[in-house]
Amino acid sequence: MAKSSDFRQKEIINIRDGKRLGTIIDMEFDLNAGRITAIVVPGPSKFMGLLKGDRDYVIPWDRIKKMGDDVILVDVDSMRYDN
Repeated sequence: MAKSSDFRQKEIINIRDGKRLGTIIDMEFDLNAGRITAIVVPGPSKFMGLLKGDRDYVIPWDRIKKMGDDVILVDVDSMRYDN
């Protein structure tokens, strides 16, 4: 069984462009179904990567293609923001 802390240490990489999206900062859950519905990664930074942006990326669980020991590969064309 995996723990949420195991997921938070993995780098998220978009397989469409090879871009590193960061690590998981939050997760969305469907409490009625008892499952994870999305992962949340930091949005674009404001100043040379030092300051966090206003919005975070929400990646639906079905867009996760592969989970390895160190990385999670996702396939996302356009990112949805969490405000």
